[in-house]
Amino acid sequence: MGIGIFLTPVEMACSLASPGWVFAMFGITGLMAACGALCYGELAARFPEAGGPYVYLRSAYGGGVAFLYGWQCLLVMDPGLTAALAVGSAQYAAYLTPLSPRGETSLAMALILLLAVLTALGTRLAAGVLVVLTLLKVGALLAIVGWGFLSGAADAGRLTPLFARGAAAEPLAAGLAGGFVSAFFCYGGWWEASKMAGEVRRPARTLPLAFVGGVATVAALYIAASAVFLAVLPPGEAASPELTAPLLGERLFGPAGGRILAATVLLSAVGSLAAVVLASPRLYVALAADGLFPKPFGTPSRRLRTPLAAIAVQASLACTLVVLGTFGGIVAYFVFTTVVFVTLSVASIFVLPAPPTGSFRAPGRRSIAGLFIALAAVVLVLVAAGRPVSAAAGAVVVAFGIPVYAVLRWRSTQTRPVGSGLRRKGP
Repeated sequence: MGIGIFLTPVEMACSLASPGWVFAMFGITGLMAACGALCYGELAARFPEAGGPYVYLRSAYGGGVAFLYGWQCLLVMDPGLTAALAVGSAQYAAYLTPLSPRGETSLAMALILLLAVLTALGTRLAAGVLVVLTLLKVGALLAIVGWGFLSGAADAGRLTPLFARGAAAEPLAAGLAGGFVSAFFCYGGWWEASKMAGEVRRPARTLPLAFVGGVATVAALYIAASAVFLAVLPPGEAASPELTAPLLGERLFGPAGGRILAATVLLSAVGSLAAVVLASPRLYVALAADGLFPKPFGTPSRRLRTPLAAIAVQASLACTLVVLGTFGGIVAYFVFTTVVFVTLSVASIFVLPAPPTGSFRAPGRRSIAGLFIALAAVVLVLVAAGRPVSAAAGAVVVAFGIPVYAVLRWRSTQTRPVGSGLRRKGP
């Protein structure tokens, strides 16, 4: 659960011009996320190894596709997302206390390094911090929902009629396109938990429950929070998405409410950042184990039992992006390739044989995988049409990994017997 829910409902209401369509977008994309989460739950229970999607792609399609996934995570997705969340956190911190541009940059880097240190000290410690941040974040959203309707600040009349649209509203097709993409990315990131499978107790039971229970909880919170946003703030009243949360806070809690909601968004952003920093380096462990990354990436510390080299590289790249200020463009172009690889992971349900009896199987596994793929195709078309340059840039970065993989594979065959690394694992 990231900061998207604090930014998108009112913006979606402006383009969709209907509370019902806003709820529908969150409901449809929530169903999509639930379908994908069920498939990932089956895959994670079947392959309880560090790396998550990398392991699934390697098992279903071979080392080449899996390497390209790891390549784009290393160079684009993970450091870009980490840097963006850190800078977003620093910007909301600056709303609470004045910070110079250099101060915001320093704070963003400090957050990355602090969370990296916590992750290095131990998975249990870092996960504990993440659990606390998540509970506080969920509690804050529940307080907003409860107080929004109990205080009388919310006008339920603004939510009815649900699907009526004014004559001045933009064409419904355009509004649905933008709303679908916005709602989808509010849920984005649920697949990251699979990277931790190698360090989870009883993964066959825990991971499916975590995926499905987490998505269901977030979907319910998003729809309830959207109702409060739309019942308190008429569409168009907030000058920009970034000011929506502070304005809502002022309406609900008085003059100090803006700072309270800004602190809530800051908390949400830090919680999301903690989740990314905790999960991302585990992918590099799997790549190193296959001989595609330097060996230290796959060697845990003897004392701490955590992948120190992988954590250090992830934090270093993210801090570099914060300093250079290029994370905005990176975030824009990693979206398209990320959806492609997540969809390929879900599609492995069709490629791999069914799990053995007694293992977790997603209910209606092929049907829900097909529904996810169909909806993901819609997202890809909308992203490519809306941001063609960014989508093409991400594709070029991934394509550049093809010759890199060819060189690595050639070097591997020169130094070790074929099959000892870069392997394709069976189910």
